[in-house]
Amino acid sequence: PFVAGVYAGKVRALINDKGEKVKQAGPSTPVEVLGLSGVPEAGDSFMVVSDERRARQISAQRSEKQRQEHLRKSSRLRLDDLYTRIQQEGVKELNIVIKADVQGSVEALREALEKLSTDEVRLVVLQGAVGGITESDVMLASASNAIILGFNVRPTPKVMELAEREGVDIRLYTVIYEAIGDIKAAMEGLLEPVMEEKVLGRAEVRKLYHISRLGTVAGCYVTHGVILRNAEARVLRDERVIYQGKIASLRRFKEDVPEVQAGYECGIMLEKFNDLKEGDIIEPFQIEKIARKL
Repeated sequence: PFVAGVYAGKVRALINDKGEKVKQAGPSTPVEVLGLSGVPEAGDSFMVVSDERRARQISAQRSEKQRQEHLRKSSRLRLDDLYTRIQQEGVKELNIVIKADVQGSVEALREALEKLSTDEVRLVVLQGAVGGITESDVMLASASNAIILGFNVRPTPKVMELAEREGVDIRLYTVIYEAIGDIKAAMEGLLEPVMEEKVLGRAEVRKLYHISRLGTVAGCYVTHGVILRNAEARVLRDERVIYQGKIASLRRFKEDVPEVQAGYECGIMLEKFNDLKEGDIIEPFQIEKIARKL
């Protein structure tokens, strides 16, 4: 008997990498195991137990833990459904974590948001700090059912993945009044999220080439996703936005190309921006129209 992830089973057969049935498998020996009651996730641990009853017991405990985790994430508060939660569940507090590029922006947001508190909902700024959105911010928001507001800062792909796993809503802004307006509209049930930003990829600037009459060409390595020619893009320095515009030119060696995938090098020239430094991150994105969540 064994347990893999949330599934219990009993070994019916072991098949090695040559397609032959074997009686046992030692360390570092790849085998296919027949006898699972379901399909586990990649990376789940495989544990042999003493008897089938114990296997079923562990499977039931893990299934219940997974169900509770799913319920916990599905109950996370999102700005899109704030008004509904206020009406149906009597939500009394909206917890917010603020991250911004400078302290002045943090204080301006904190002061403006706290003034939006009403008899129905009290806005509580749990934390306001300068710098990019970190994994610690996401875990704080997860533990306190908070929304993260980022002003002129960006989360890394790793942080975005964590936020998605934890069900944490991250809202990013470059204009303070838009952030305040969205919170106020959400509280009044008027929020209509019809546009959503999708990050296409990331490229790290590793070398700079200054070409007369053209400008600065950034020698880059694409670390995530894909870089598209003519895409809207922003430049991040220490996770802070220092430029937003368009990718004017994209090259592989000496050829103009429409796109460059992760794992490849390329040359990028931005429209009307030459103040790049080694280590900067170029992040292309596109705006998609998304139907409102009910």
